[in-house]
Amino acid sequence: MSTTVHCIKLGREAPGLARAPYPGELGQRILASVSAEAWQGWLQHQTMLINEYRLTPIDPKSREFLEQEMDKYFFGEGSDIPDAFVPPEA
Repeated sequence: MSTTVHCIKLGREAPGLARAPYPGELGQRILASVSAEAWQGWLQHQTMLINEYRLTPIDPKSREFLEQEMDKYFFGEGSDIPDAFVPPEA
């Protein structure tokens, strides 16, 4: 059964996530206040960060960076796009 949350990213009511997408307190905050649609937006942004910064998700420093960016993306001033990023042509 899908729950509805007031999505902090979209600023409106939307279907929430079925379970916490990340461990710990950050995952619980995301579950309580981020919609499934906004989470998909993060996954796209995270992929761009991994590719642009050449991150290795198994590296602890890369994981720490991504966690900080996730927190900023949803609950802070937003996660920045790298200066050299050029969006793919549609």
